[in-house]
Amino acid sequence: MGDYIHTNIAQDNVAMVRLELAQNDQIPLRRPFDPLIHDLDPHFKLTRFADLKGRGCKVPQEVLNRLLEGFQQDENGHGEQSHFMHMTMTKIGIGMDAAVVPIRHGGLSLVQTTDYFYPLVDDPFVMGKIACSNVLSDLYAMGVTECDNMLMLLSVSTKMTEKERDVVIPLIMKGFKETAYEAGTTVTGGQTVVNPWCTIGGVATTVCQPNEFIIPDNAVVGDVLVLTKPLGTQVAVNAHQWVDQQDKWNRIKLIVSEEDVRKAYQRSMDSMARLNKTAAKLMHKYNAHGATDVTGFGLLGHAQTLAKHQKNEVSFVIHNLPVIAKMASVAKACGNMFQLLQGHSAETSGGLLICLPREQAAAYCKDIEKVEGYQAWIIGIVEKGNRTARIIDKPRVIEVPAKEKDGELW
Repeated sequence: MGDYIHTNIAQDNVAMVRLELAQNDQIPLRRPFDPLIHDLDPHFKLTRFADLKGRGCKVPQEVLNRLLEGFQQDENGHGEQSHFMHMTMTKIGIGMDAAVVPIRHGGLSLVQTTDYFYPLVDDPFVMGKIACSNVLSDLYAMGVTECDNMLMLLSVSTKMTEKERDVVIPLIMKGFKETAYEAGTTVTGGQTVVNPWCTIGGVATTVCQPNEFIIPDNAVVGDVLVLTKPLGTQVAVNAHQWVDQQDKWNRIKLIVSEEDVRKAYQRSMDSMARLNKTAAKLMHKYNAHGATDVTGFGLLGHAQTLAKHQKNEVSFVIHNLPVIAKMASVAKACGNMFQLLQGHSAETSGGLLICLPREQAAAYCKDIEKVEGYQAWIIGIVEKGNRTARIIDKPRVIEVPAKEKDGELW
């Protein structure tokens, strides 16, 4: 990896995708990635180096649960040493967002996670940022706000020309490295291989004291559910690709304009590249009882997993679905393809779904908007039940943003 990390990249100022705040503190629209700037074919698309995306990348949740049974049996522990470890220290692993493993010294725990996926946007720099944010999000879901070290995992597609490789891979790495820096950590190594598909991901590791992480199993009846990023990123990414595919564009062209789709695509990139670090910090301030990040299994899939791990006999009921503007209408026009309103649409690097005391939730949402300039929403409740989650039959769709502003992203 070292050969690429320090490569000088021409026209960095054009490739850079960090969204600077305008004078009015609103996030402006950004210039799309231009392959010509980097002497690439004008029709270059990073997403063409992957055949799968969204839920298609994932082993189905029910299959994954069966495959993990062997690990889960080992987690139960047998023998005196394992029993002692479980009796004296908190240990979290299979099925949760990150592993929390007690280490031998000083009552500390190792918190570690890994993730990778295929390109879903065509801007390599943004793709690197999204990948890094996605890896870190699993730590943030545990309330961990500081990461001690990151590794990057990257496969270079065998279908890339040398020119494409030498332009694209350093940009991906630059985006990953910059977001790690934004999170207050560094990338110290990793693994780079060749593969038919391009994949991007990493490993995040930190060592914590017990008060630095929040065990995600303490939801109680009366809590509310808060979501910190809007849904609909997968719909936006697909719709953007359909602009150039006439047969698919015909499905939605009466619902949205090309400009609507391009704006939704930029919003999805901005959302996916944004760290959940502030959301994690505020979990401590407002006494969160547990959280998960919403990613490949969709809102409902991750809500179900979180509900399953609760100590109390509770269930989650979701009433509201904040969705990137116009994307709920696009999803409806496509029938059951995305299952967005059913909670199954993949959300790469999505927001945190947090169980908060009812009396603290509104203040949490107000605080995160004050600090970051982005909204969070109360989307459901915790009621007595059998550790399941569901979305009501006709959930309220909240368009995000509620009103369009010329030249502004949100």
